[in-house]
Amino acid sequence: MNVEVTKPAISWFKEEFGEEESVIPIRLYGRYGGCGSLQSGFSLGISQIEPVEPLLKKEIDGFLFFVEQQDGWYFNDHSVKIKYSRKYDEIEFVYDDV
Repeated sequence: MNVEVTKPAISWFKEEFGEEESVIPIRLYGRYGGCGSLQSGFSLGISQIEPVEPLLKKEIDGFLFFVEQQDGWYFNDHSVKIKYSRKYDEIEFVYDDV
């Protein structure tokens, strides 16, 4: 499991969450509903909250992207690439097998 975030996506996060002197935590988790393609009936959610029991942590340009132990089931053995869609002006998630 890995997390990759493109530079245009980082720019989106800076616009949405701001830029601070400290690292901004971004939790990635499986949430019920939505139209995700990784786990049936679930989609990937994000929230700005401090990690408690992180399974994965990756610091990128002032943001700490992480997955909690309890959310490992959603990712299973997959990696996620967070990209920015100019067409929809939002981020999108692309999954790859590890």
